[in-house]
Amino acid sequence: MAAIHITDIEAAINYWRAQAPADGSGMLAPATRALAEVYAGMVFLRAHEVNEEALTPEALAAWQAWYASTPDTPCIAICSTSQGDACCKGCGRSFDEVQRWTEMGAAEKRAVWRRITCEHTAWRFNRYAERAAGT
Repeated sequence: MAAIHITDIEAAINYWRAQAPADGSGMLAPATRALAEVYAGMVFLRAHEVNEEALTPEALAAWQAWYASTPDTPCIAICSTSQGDACCKGCGRSFDEVQRWTEMGAAEKRAVWRRITCEHTAWRFNRYAERAAGT
């Protein structure tokens, strides 16, 4: 299983905070609480990633529900790997990542998303950002 980056845990917490705000006493909703426990452990250990199998079933379900709300693919329908490029100029994925995308798990896909976002060189981030906004 792949690792989940702390920024994805944080994004999932914020998603659940908006979906199910804390009650008047400050008690977090179960999904938010499950993810917050993971996040706190990561902060304590100074860990940037956590393996999927280390999550409780509640935390994993909450993370997967957040993941389902995100765009599935970075594709912007300009695939230069079909023209022989090792890395797509449109989305930033490698030829292998494009080919295996449907077989990849959620954490693997998020790792690719994180890499291409950090690199910020694909056309989806500059030349065709307006097209990518529709994803």
